Amino acid sequence: MTTIYTSEQQRVLLISSLLIIAGFIIFGLSGYISAFLGAGILYVVLRPWFENLVYKRHWNRTLVTSLLIIFSLVVIIVPFLTLSLMLIGRIQYYSQNADDILNLIHRGEELTGFKITNPQNIQKIVQQSAGYASRILPSLAGGALDFIVIIGLMFFTLYFMFVQQEGFQKGLQKYLPFNKDTQHELRDSLKNNVNANVIGQVLVCAVQGVLTGGTLWIFNVPDAPFWGVIGFFMAFIPVLGTPLVWGPASLIKLSQGDTSDGVGILLVGLIVIINIDNLLRIALAKRMGDIHPLVTLAGIVLGVPIFGILGLVIGPLLISYFIVLMDVFARENRKQRKQIAKDEARLEETAGRET
Repeated sequence: MTTIYTSEQQRVLLISSLLIIAGFIIFGLSGYISAFLGAGILYVVLRPWFENLVYKRHWNRTLVTSLLIIFSLVVIIVPFLTLSLMLIGRIQYYSQNADDILNLIHRGEELTGFKITNPQNIQKIVQQSAGYASRILPSLAGGALDFIVIIGLMFFTLYFMFVQQEGFQKGLQKYLPFNKDTQHELRDSLKNNVNANVIGQVLVCAVQGVLTGGTLWIFNVPDAPFWGVIGFFMAFIPVLGTPLVWGPASLIKLSQGDTSDGVGILLVGLIVIINIDNLLRIALAKRMGDIHPLVTLAGIVLGVPIFGILGLVIGPLLISYFIVLMDVFARENRKQRKQIAKDEARLEETAGRET
């Protein structure tokens, strides 16, 4: 039976059909995209352990995958969820009881002599900030069923990524529209970003959070463990980071007349916490992917509003991928121009011989 379409029309219709169906699939799964992104991040983090145990030590693949999933659930997911829930509870408290923050601002105004804004605007800003922070952090209050589905889908995806690793990698190589060199660059970029923004960044932020909380506890700041957790999350932001926590704490102590405590917090923050951040980042950058701070900052600004807390990794990854693809595009253009120049020179040489 003959068709009414030409070969070119069939090709266009096939590609259009694939794009339309893919659009429906992405739209339908958009609420659970964080599960697939989380599975990809965990895959990159846990892959060296998997390959060491399966390929070098010849352990059972299914057993290793199950152990890695249990490990990531107990060591990564549960503590992070606990910290997030603790933060959300405290954020909700401060959003409903903004008097403490208003008192802090009044003390800052008395200390500096500058009027910042009126109490109504401050209270509104606090409530809006609390709502924004609650949205980007994972919360059971947002729906226990959705949370369970996302976690289950993430580990289900991770399981098959490891158990069927060879098929998964071949599928990526087959359907990605890049040559092998570009695929290697993208793979290295993914590895560097995950190492720098997950493993390295979490280590740096954990050290800074502990130092911030310990410093505030030593100098008699109330709720020091809570502010240490805040310092951990703030440390993900380059340049600003923990000074947003210990800086106001120092000002509060100074405004209350506790000069020794205020000066002590300020000195420890400037001499120890900031410098340990720089030293750790330099040391880890040599081992775990050297990502420019501007890429990290721009990626966080881009990624967090779209992907929530996973945007801390996904945002810088998108920026890095954009830079890599621009480099690939420029390199391919250079190759093409050189090839065109060679072809033109060959044609001129052939024409000269004929004449």
